[in-house]
Amino acid sequence: MLLLRRKGLLLASACLMLLLLFTPTTQADSNSQRSFKIAQPLELTPKLSLQLKLHAFLLWSSVGFLMPIGVLLIRVSSNVKSAQSVRLLFYCHVASQILAVVLATAGAVLSISNFENAFNNTHQRIGLALYAFIWLQPLIGFLRPDRGVRTRSAWYLTHWLLGIGVCVVGVANVYIGLHTYQERTGRSARRWTVLLTVEVAAMAFVYLFQDRWNHVVRQQQEEEEEAAAAALGDERSQGSTMFPANDHKEVVVVP
Repeated sequence: MLLLRRKGLLLASACLMLLLLFTPTTQADSNSQRSFKIAQPLELTPKLSLQLKLHAFLLWSSVGFLMPIGVLLIRVSSNVKSAQSVRLLFYCHVASQILAVVLATAGAVLSISNFENAFNNTHQRIGLALYAFIWLQPLIGFLRPDRGVRTRSAWYLTHWLLGIGVCVVGVANVYIGLHTYQERTGRSARRWTVLLTVEVAAMAFVYLFQDRWNHVVRQQQEEEEEAAAAALGDERSQGSTMFPANDHKEVVVVP
């Protein structure tokens, strides 16, 4: 029931975010979108080309790699029994998310200081909203209530939804950025799109496979326990048949 509620809230949040980002708010904004579509192709200088590549790398490494890795780490920690391993995975999760925020901030600074930022296209709009949510997420993480507190469940649900939402929207914006780069420069981004797709598919497979793998391990352990219990019961029944109880007292002769 809780899983269905999480999925419903995640879907509703994603739909609301995309609706707000894709819907033009004013006529002037609509005109700016049309003017952007008919704009001349972007002339790449060596400096601008390097800045675009650096911007793409920073945002991919942040929302396309480190943040999903952090999600996988904290998901693994929920199935680890060793307290030391749980603590190590938690600190790795925190470190990956802090580094992701730093890289995303560097990408934002690079974009604002060197690129045209009229926010009249989908990539820039989503990017602006993404920067805000990226900074909101660690703030919510540091305000984590202690276990047993009534607000712990609400905090966990909010933190989980926001983290998954940032990863999904962030990866989608990387795709949009690659498409925008190809449109504005006339250069193919097919290779990077394929590589990103392979990476996303691999992470999604690991994320979805974790639950199934844990289920398989638990089922195997239950089967082994049942087999051991059955074998122990057989040994006891055989022992009672082969060695019947002797109620007679033994007489010990002492010289």
